Formats: sequence, C-alpha cells, structure tokens
Amino acid sequence: MESIKKYIAEVIGTFVLVLLGCGTAMLVGCDAVNGGGYILTALAFGLVIVGMAYCIGNISGCHINPAVSLGVLLSGGMTFTDFIGYVVSQCIGAVAGAGVLKAIFDLGNVVDKTGGYGANGLAGVDGSAGAGLLVEILLTFIFVMTILGVTSKKSNHGSFGGLIIGLTLTLVHIFGIGLTGTSVNPARSFGPALFAGGDALSDLWVFIVGPFIGAILAACVYKFLESSNKKAPEKAPAPVKQVSAKPAQRKKKK
Repeated sequence: MESIKKYIAEVIGTFVLVLLGCGTAMLVGCDAVNGGGYILTALAFGLVIVGMAYCIGNISGCHINPAVSLGVLLSGGMTFTDFIGYVVSQCIGAVAGAGVLKAIFDLGNVVDKTGGYGANGLAGVDGSAGAGLLVEILLTFIFVMTILGVTSKKSNHGSFGGLIIGLTLTLVHIFGIGLTGTSVNPARSFGPALFAGGDALSDLWVFIVGPFIGAILAACVYKFLESSNKKAPEKAPAPVKQVSAKPAQRKKKK
C-alpha cells in the first residue's frame, strides 16, 4: 500500500510539472528574443519543484523525473521494482498534464506560443542531435548531482533542500531553454511529444537518452566523491590482559 501511495504522488507531481511548466511556456513563449517569457518559463519549472518538494517530498521523495529516479536507484536509494513503478507513474502524470493542456488550449482557442504543447526540440542547436545530447547530458548531470548532494545523509541543508533543488532546475532552464527547451526529464518530454507529434516525437529519443546518461554519470561521480570523503576506520585498542583475581598461593614449607 505504501508503494501505491508513492506512485500516486509521483503521478500528481509530474502532472503538475507538465501542466504549469509547459503551460507557462505555451502562454508566454520562450523565444530567446523574448526575455520575459524565457525567465517566466524557467521560474515556472523551478517553482513547481519547490512546491511539490514540500507537498509530496515526504511521501515519494518528489522525484517526478525518471532521470532523478535512475540516479537514486544507482545510489542505492530505492529498489528496482520501485524504480519501474516511479517511471511508469511519472509518464502517466506527464501524459495527463499534456492532455489537459491540449484540452484547455483547444477548447479556449488559446494560441500555443511554442507550437507543440511545450515539447522539447533541436531547433536551437540547428537540428543537431549530437549537440542536443550533449546539452541534455550536461544539464541533467548538474541537476542530479545537486539532488544527490542535497538529499545525502551527510547533508546539512535540512528544510531548504526543496528550495535548492528548485533553484537549480530554474538555473539549468535559463541556460538550456534556447538550445533544447531544457528537458533533463524524459517524462516531461514524453507527454507533450505524444500530442505534438512530428519532429517532437521523432527527436524524443534525444530527451530520453541524454537525461539518462547524465543521471548515470552523476550517480557514479557522486558515489566516488562521497566515498573519498569517508574517514578511515579507527583501529580498535589492543585488548587488555585480564589479571587474575585469585590470591597467589603460598608455597608450602617442607
């Protein structure tokens, strides 16, 4: 039952991320020339993470991202069964969020300024899959490394963890929106691409492979760095020889 609650929380969190993050991009646009829309979109994604971290973080950890779940799995923070459950739940939430956006924009005749329900693309890198992969690997590496550090048992960030993670997501969006639209999240890319079709769907593999590679690298590097900080175990003190409590026997006189 506890696992089911975690999966439901991940569905809700990813739904909200796509609805508000991609929805903001669709409303304000995220053209590099339009600085206001650019920043608003980055903030929307980051603020969703902050809100959801304090909402469902104590239930599921608020991954709402298959790449984050992969990083946690490789770090020993979850079982493989839970990893599969999380990824499926995140994809369901993302599809539901994109579906609701489609319904709102179609029924209300609202102009989608992204032209594809906020789907990721390669237009900013001149259609280069290689450049897109590199961007997504690097940005996901930074994002997942931050999450692993903040959520480490050795971390002393306490209740500020959600804020730090949200601000980091905002930062990577500020850099990446003009290049790939910033995915760092295969589920976030999957939902909108299903409804957008065309190039968004054919280029989807970049936004699945890139974030997963970035997450694997982040988990490996963080485990190495964390293990190098472990202090060498102190040597146990040498055992003290027990002194007999029996009184010494006197030699009998002949």
